[in-house]
Amino acid sequence: MPFSFLKYLQSTHYFQLKTKAGYYIFPKLEALSEDIVCELKRDVSYQSELAQSYDMSWQAIQKGYIGKAETYANFEKVPVQDNYHFLRKYFHKAWVFYVLLFRLLSFKNPIKELAAYLKTRQVRRVVSGENPIKYNHWERFNSDLISKAPKVSVVIPTLNRYDYLKDVLKDLELQEYTNFEVIVVDQSQPFRAEFYDEFNLDINLIRQEEKALWLARNTAIKNSKGDFIALSEDDVRIKPDWISLHLKGIDFFKAQVSAGVFYPEGQSIPKERSFFAIASQFATGNAMLYKDVFKTVGLFDRQFEKQRMGDGEFGIRLYLNDIKSISNPFASCVDVKAGTGGLREMGSWDAFRPSNFFAPRPIPSVLYFFRRYFGNKPTKLALLRIVPISIFPYQYKKNKPLLFLAVLMTVLLLPLVFYQVYKSWHLASKKIKQGPIIETL
Repeated sequence: MPFSFLKYLQSTHYFQLKTKAGYYIFPKLEALSEDIVCELKRDVSYQSELAQSYDMSWQAIQKGYIGKAETYANFEKVPVQDNYHFLRKYFHKAWVFYVLLFRLLSFKNPIKELAAYLKTRQVRRVVSGENPIKYNHWERFNSDLISKAPKVSVVIPTLNRYDYLKDVLKDLELQEYTNFEVIVVDQSQPFRAEFYDEFNLDINLIRQEEKALWLARNTAIKNSKGDFIALSEDDVRIKPDWISLHLKGIDFFKAQVSAGVFYPEGQSIPKERSFFAIASQFATGNAMLYKDVFKTVGLFDRQFEKQRMGDGEFGIRLYLNDIKSISNPFASCVDVKAGTGGLREMGSWDAFRPSNFFAPRPIPSVLYFFRRYFGNKPTKLALLRIVPISIFPYQYKKNKPLLFLAVLMTVLLLPLVFYQVYKSWHLASKKIKQGPIIETL
């Protein structure tokens, strides 16, 4: 990362890593075109010119730059004060204080740290999603890919959600793009084969007795006939142009993956996800990619069965293999968040909040993912940041007073929390020893 203090707040973010080609995702300022540079703002209040350039590179990615400019292979260190300046500019002040506290407890020079912290206290925080880069040709772009009408295979695994599945299948009936099949892998009990008779769709129905999400997706992909795989879920709602907008995004940016955006029912797309950008995550509930991508990176890792972050792990394989993946706000879908069925029946819906006091925290697959790709030290940094604020239920994750209280409760419950994390770490070690369970296509 361009600023080393990011390791305290984003230690397990995709962009912390170099791709297999040996480069980070951040473009060199001198390699950017003039029209992109004009979209960025040089912050001359940094101490060093190097930090100014790194800040503009960060801006480019955050504002949605998708291009071919040369990127950094290495980053030089910038002054401590510039690191605090950067954190104050892009993160909440509570997280800046967290970093200060962490560094003081790590026996960094307290005078130097406190001086840098105080000297940057006037830095104004930039709101995420402000003034994104605009791709003005998008609206009038006529996609040759859509005109060629390649076959698309829509993959939907389902488990005891027929009432919700009905809605998304009805949405697929209304798609303006017509050359697609729907592969449903049904794990429901009881199984209702007659349910699918009412839909005017090309449905390839696969009955799967084992309740296993990643097996279901892998099976569907192996049985698909399309050149493209569109990944969806049984509790989402999609618009009639969902398939065509995924294809258009792939064609417009000459990408291999279009990562769609989720937003909760009754809300709108979050501001920070409302524009095109290099995808910083991959969600199997709303994405489209060339089927051949699976030949390059493999299918989904079954180490995540009945647990979480299997899509995150697949996304990092895309990133490391330099596979171009764009975040596509136009190919969005509504996340209905069904209260029953799916992973909720397997007890692992939430990655960081265990189902009972003596269950591992976080889910072991999370630590398997973090440790495998980032190593033990970054994983520990991530745990220090995430575990305390995961004490309260998911619905309160944005309630700031409760988050502060959660940190205090973590201290009071430290022996229990330590046990939960130790248990998760131990189970993750077993997964790491066993290794990934990834089939090739």
